[in-house]
Amino acid sequence: MIQSKEEKEAKWVKVIQHVQDSIQVKSEPDMNAILFLIGIQEYGNIQSGFTKEEKQELINIGLCSLLSQDGYYKKTGLDDNGWPVYKQLKNYDIIGVKKQEQYLKIKIVNYFNLEEE
Repeated sequence: MIQSKEEKEAKWVKVIQHVQDSIQVKSEPDMNAILFLIGIQEYGNIQSGFTKEEKQELINIGLCSLLSQDGYYKKTGLDDNGWPVYKQLKNYDIIGVKKQEQYLKIKIVNYFNLEEE
């Protein structure tokens, strides 16, 4: 199904609103915040107070999870501390910040899979 730019943007806005409502914040979450939340979901261990390094790792986990949808990464298991481990299968071949951002938006929308209400 081919979607117009407006349809894609409307779905992105719906995800932003869903995340904003879910975490109960006033400001719109940026892409890193959403990747962080996906990372927490994939990690499966919700806790208060992640270190800076853990937050960076959770963003990376969120990114790897999304990129695994198209075969860039594969989850190979968990490390000794229970953190998901991903193996890179192929190079990320989308060039340009704008194209990468659009690609990730589509992957995030697919991840949340919010149906029309």
